[in-house]
Amino acid sequence: MRHVSRMLCSAVLGMFVVGCLGGCFTMPKPEEIVAPEPISGNSGEYMCPYTQDEVLAMWVDKAVNARLASGVGAAVGAAVGQKAFEQIPILGGLIGRKIGEEAGRKIAIKASGGMEYIKSTSDLSFNEVDNLAVYLYAKYSYNEHYDGALKATYAIYPKLQRRYVTAIRGAPRKQGVEK
Repeated sequence: MRHVSRMLCSAVLGMFVVGCLGGCFTMPKPEEIVAPEPISGNSGEYMCPYTQDEVLAMWVDKAVNARLASGVGAAVGAAVGQKAFEQIPILGGLIGRKIGEEAGRKIAIKASGGMEYIKSTSDLSFNEVDNLAVYLYAKYSYNEHYDGALKATYAIYPKLQRRYVTAIRGAPRKQGVEK
């Protein structure tokens, strides 16, 4: 009886894992999700790297060049945080990552012309980073410049990179498309 019970549990667990691998970890296609409506203008917290004319905003070129600099800032910040908090390894690493992320962001913003320049050359924005992620994926992921635009935007908004996949997986589907 115990053997049958184990086999049954194994079969159920196996079906769960296969089902999850088939659906839980896959990204929907861009055409399957509903793109959130952006804010017309730059009043939102997160600037879109594309304009209303569907071309890259002027700050993106500068941000592409800044991406390398932001990586250096993040590495320096992480090293400083680890050194400062080396007696507490986990906390030191977390604080170091946060310090590095903020240092990299500041470097990327400055190298992109500053936040005022980013805002002045943007005509679409979002108040929620998840909406920016879903919008970019749904509207531009097939665009030849998408990868560079996304990485440039990550440098300005590190939270976008952390939320990107989760936001897309949780995005509402178009009528007739299941999650």
